[in-house]
Amino acid sequence: MSEHDVAITGIGLVSSLGEGTDAHWQKLQAGGDAALIDCDRFAPYCVHPLPEIDWGLQIPKRGDQRQMETWQRLGTYTAGLALEDAGIKDDIELCASMDLVAAAGGGERDVEVDRSILAESERRNDRDVLINEKLTTELRPTLFLAQLSNLLAGNISIVHKVTGSSRTFMGEEGSGVSAIETAVARIRSGQSSHVLVGAAFQCEHPDMLLNYELGGFLHQAPWRPVADREAAPGGGVVTGSGAAFLVLESSEHAAARNRRAYAGITSVVSGRANRSDADRFENEILQMAHKAAGENDPELLVVSGASGAHRATLAELGAFGDMPSARLRCFSNMTGHLKEAQFPFAIALAALSISKNTAFPTFDANTESDFNGDLRSVLATSIGYNRNEGMALVTAS
Repeated sequence: MSEHDVAITGIGLVSSLGEGTDAHWQKLQAGGDAALIDCDRFAPYCVHPLPEIDWGLQIPKRGDQRQMETWQRLGTYTAGLALEDAGIKDDIELCASMDLVAAAGGGERDVEVDRSILAESERRNDRDVLINEKLTTELRPTLFLAQLSNLLAGNISIVHKVTGSSRTFMGEEGSGVSAIETAVARIRSGQSSHVLVGAAFQCEHPDMLLNYELGGFLHQAPWRPVADREAAPGGGVVTGSGAAFLVLESSEHAAARNRRAYAGITSVVSGRANRSDADRFENEILQMAHKAAGENDPELLVVSGASGAHRATLAELGAFGDMPSARLRCFSNMTGHLKEAQFPFAIALAALSISKNTAFPTFDANTESDFNGDLRSVLATSIGYNRNEGMALVTAS
């Protein structure tokens, strides 16, 4: 059985840099000065906030918007951008036969209910009774329903009529890697002809930041580049709100509808390295890079999803420091860490760079070096802040 080539024909992006491919390309070409960072709202932690979004442009029904939390609206909106970019959004037949793979976390908690429970628990000793009271009066069944991870895919199906097979992966950066890996494998094997794949993350919510901080992962202000956070207070991660969705097609399917691809995906490699030994961790990342990139050019542009988390970032920088051809671009300096969306976002940026035949400028001039090579392939990475690793080689199609 022959394998099918995988083409990227649509890209949807939203982050603090704006929405759409053009806005991101322009801001990223401006370098580090274009980054938008808020270190006041959640002090001492920084975030890269969402831009102003007119949700109605991609989610026309107000009723659909109201029943979604922000991360679901964000994912559904960005999926619409990708479908529109690929020229599929208004094609009922193509949407109906399109498969969907999403990476998603849990929903947003009701912060006011949490606060009321904590406040009353300080005044009462019958906390079992208190919890039962809140379960019957405050914690509505619909609240839990809105937090189901697979509702992101469900809302995309409802709003955009993408009604082929649907899969949802959970597990932070690992879920984004699995989503891409699965979508690529399905197209390559002939099981799917076209797939919508991606993720969204909304960090501007106290419980989302709490998830990181309970593990000691959040960097504390003032902001620093990801490569310069090890000596700073906190754990190194600065989060960002954003989403990335890709339309992947077999090259035959794209050609049949005269659709030009941004780039192709040649390989996807995933892993879960043993991080207890720093040297071993670094070596596993290096081996993964060689496996994904193969015989690379004298210079290889690496769109790195390095989060700033101390152990993971140190290992990734060390591994690519041992790979003389590597020229890193750590895009979290510009967008913040996007959790489930980190890997799809890295691949989207790699594809943009390939399609423009132009490398991104350095986002951190102190640790990143200029690229002067022939831009035929770009390596996209996501070394999870806590666990899971993924890499993909994006090539000119």
